[in-house]
Amino acid sequence: MTEHPSSVPDARQRAKKAPPARKSRKARLTAWLFITPAFLAYAAFVLVPLGMSVYYSFLRWDGIGEARFHGLTNYITVLTDPKLLQIIGNAFQLVLYFTIIPVGLGLAVASAIRGQMNGRFGMATRTILFLPQVIPLVAAGIAWSWMFASTGLINQALKSVGLSSWAKGWLGDFVWALPAVGVIGAWVLLGLCTMLLVTGITKIDTSLYEAARLDGARPWHEFRYITLPGLRQEIGVCVTVTVIAALASFDIVYISTQGGPGITTTVPGLEIYRLAFAHRQVGLASALAIVLMVLVLLSIAPVQWFTRDKK
Repeated sequence: MTEHPSSVPDARQRAKKAPPARKSRKARLTAWLFITPAFLAYAAFVLVPLGMSVYYSFLRWDGIGEARFHGLTNYITVLTDPKLLQIIGNAFQLVLYFTIIPVGLGLAVASAIRGQMNGRFGMATRTILFLPQVIPLVAAGIAWSWMFASTGLINQALKSVGLSSWAKGWLGDFVWALPAVGVIGAWVLLGLCTMLLVTGITKIDTSLYEAARLDGARPWHEFRYITLPGLRQEIGVCVTVTVIAALASFDIVYISTQGGPGITTTVPGLEIYRLAFAHRQVGLASALAIVLMVLVLLSIAPVQWFTRDKK
């Protein structure tokens, strides 16, 4: 018995269609095999602790004894207690220093060395500015504490130029302590922002600047109409990183001032540590941590929306 000729092409077509389906299933299985270890690690070190923090935030617990359900009392305390509100406000004040100074100076430096990216001057500038990023925050806090001391380098420099009246114990002053901490954070983040912006500016087509100069544009117009739009995404990354660093700051504040004088430099990260481990108020510390997380998300969401790629 012979096979009908028309059935041969049909069999071949079915044979050709089957392997892609199997390949697709195999590709999905392979992808899940690669994703699973990372997801398990993320769940173990991020999702589970986050869920436990949310659970603890509804409890009145000292971390050792019996835990009691406390409802929304911890959240109400966080949102109404004047001391905690001032501490949250301190973090938002640090945003001004941690964000505006590094991003502003980073833009200025990137624009200044735009034409000398591969030259010795450009490479030396990038290397020097990036050094604070590789220095441990503890070491940076200690070094700047010495510089801001009453007999430190900054006061000695002020006295040498006849500004002795400006000399003070910066980190112990109720007015200047928080700005001094902000300067430390700005110094640490300046290198990262500069490197991101310098990398981004190299992607801008140089013909745009040449055409602008031929049309008589001044450097300010080049910066406003070419550089800033071209660096929109890089600026968004810098602002996001610096805002998170300011709101979640702990190391620099703990080393330089330990939150003093009073609570003028106390930030939520430091207060969470104190509430949980010094005052044994785990529930209140967890509620403050959750509120801080929500504030971080609310702060960076508009930045991500405005700087996203709109193409």
